[in-house]
Amino acid sequence: MTITVKITEKTKEMMIDFYKDHLRPKTPQYAVFQAEDGDTVLTLYESGKAVFQGKDADLASEYWIETEKINAGVVHYTNSDENKKDKKEIKRDYKLYNASTVGSDEVGTGDYFGPIVVTACYVNKSNIPFLEELGVRDSKKLTDEKILEIVPQIIKVIPYNTVILSNTEYNERYSSNINMNAIKAIMHNKVLNNITKENPDYEYAVVDQFTYPNAYFSYLKTNPCIFRNVTFLTKAEDQVLSVACASVISRYVFLKEMGKICKEVGCLIPKGASTAVDECGLKIVQEHGFDKLKEIAKLNFKNTDKIKALMKEA
Repeated sequence: MTITVKITEKTKEMMIDFYKDHLRPKTPQYAVFQAEDGDTVLTLYESGKAVFQGKDADLASEYWIETEKINAGVVHYTNSDENKKDKKEIKRDYKLYNASTVGSDEVGTGDYFGPIVVTACYVNKSNIPFLEELGVRDSKKLTDEKILEIVPQIIKVIPYNTVILSNTEYNERYSSNINMNAIKAIMHNKVLNNITKENPDYEYAVVDQFTYPNAYFSYLKTNPCIFRNVTFLTKAEDQVLSVACASVISRYVFLKEMGKICKEVGCLIPKGASTAVDECGLKIVQEHGFDKLKEIAKLNFKNTDKIKALMKEA
């Protein structure tokens, strides 16, 4: 993945200062510097173009996209994955796509800061044209601005149920016996039970597959009410509109929750788990104390150790 962001001089100066300790020894022609940010390589050019390349380019660039919005009021960027227009097209099962379905999806599991949000939606087949007209698709393929625009319209029409797991609750529950997949399974099971009780007229209940079905149900073995009528699909958000709805609503709720956290700590918090997240975590600890991370971050992530290391260096 390659993401190119056009930045102003103010953001450029901030970026130079931020990456001064992560520079590569060689600088490409016409570049100010080249640096490593986790699994992403950033090249900042004299022209003001910042090019993020790597599998986590979207996460590494997101902080700077948000920063440029603050500094300039608007930001221009391109994403190579969007330009490919899905060369490997998903083969849809149109019997499933055109059915009345319940679907669930989650957001926040790859983000150090912020809660985990799981949503289940019921989409009657009569509402498929409405959702197609809005451009509903996987939340990772829509900008946050687009999600904030369309979700208020969606929730007026589409029944949904959302569960939010706060960072405090996450840190209390996570252990060697209760891992991330177990937490997700428990949350998916809860919203599926809730939505199907309220909307029993569905043909399929679809979960965007994050683990093998046997493992999924093993995580639920002590649960007194297991929802078993599940169709597991990889990339389900591209194949079933109820899952796509669940994805965008979960993202919408996550963005709102992140907004609250930003107000609490008084700064813009980057999403994901990149180097920018570590630097932000250090700033939060310096201003609010380490215990604040228990309320707003997932402490089992490697970012916690990196923040502790930065504290020793500061």
